[in-house]
Amino acid sequence: MSWTEIRVPATSANLGPGFDALGMALSIYLDVRFHPAEKLVIRTAGRDVELMPLTADNLIWQTALAVAEHAGRPMPGVEMEVYNDIPIGKGLGSSAAALLAGVILADEVLGLEWSRDRILDEAARIEGHPDNVSAAVLGSIVASAIDNDGVTRAVRMQLPARYGVAIVVPDFLLPTAQARAVLPATYSRADAVFNIQRSALLIAAMLTQTTDAFHAALEDRLHQPYREHLVPGLGEMLRLRMPGLLGAALSGAGPSVLVFYERGSEDVVEHFRALFAQHGHASEILPSYIPDHGYDVLRGL
Repeated sequence: MSWTEIRVPATSANLGPGFDALGMALSIYLDVRFHPAEKLVIRTAGRDVELMPLTADNLIWQTALAVAEHAGRPMPGVEMEVYNDIPIGKGLGSSAAALLAGVILADEVLGLEWSRDRILDEAARIEGHPDNVSAAVLGSIVASAIDNDGVTRAVRMQLPARYGVAIVVPDFLLPTAQARAVLPATYSRADAVFNIQRSALLIAAMLTQTTDAFHAALEDRLHQPYREHLVPGLGEMLRLRMPGLLGAALSGAGPSVLVFYERGSEDVVEHFRALFAQHGHASEILPSYIPDHGYDVLRGL
């Protein structure tokens, strides 16, 4: 009996001003091993295992079924072993990773032989926005958009080696639906221009290693101000300034916080954990590097 393994990285989306447009892969993974079987069998292990259904309601399986239906093919049963290391409900792309794993699962089982670009298009179509899935497919830092023909356009960038990232994960959940519900239906021209400027500045700062531009480049008016009351201490974290700290941003819809720092200044991340503690919440720091490639598929195990 031969197994296939899918490995999908966690992701952090938005990166401050790049709402639904910028995403970053993180070296935290969802691993799915499977082989065809007479009926669906799911076993789970790892982080937040109690939040992963063992039934047909599992998001990986539901996505595989949706892909099969879209392709006009019946989806046979599989035996699936899921090992998860991505915090669920914490703004680190856990649902995007599961969704992408489901697309790849269907591609492998049905023999669709889709390219990585085709898998990205399908995942973005199902997800509805391309930021998390683009980073999970391509790795590194990705700017993405869905064009008028429904095709996802994504461009990778590298964070300079002199900069590091860490994730501060608090002890409470923030469902994406709740975080989305607090956003306004429309924005002013001033706020739109503000974010366009910061997004452009952030990309330029990363590409040119312009350290002194980072704090301004991470500013945002489209989502973080509306979510501050959902994440105790977030406002203080975004305003924090100290040597070696490049800046911080809410990771995706939150509540985790993404921290950029200069290599050698890793201790600045402890200040974010202290701020969560001051507001009554424990948190953990997940040091991370940014993988330079996205998902992997290993066959014949």
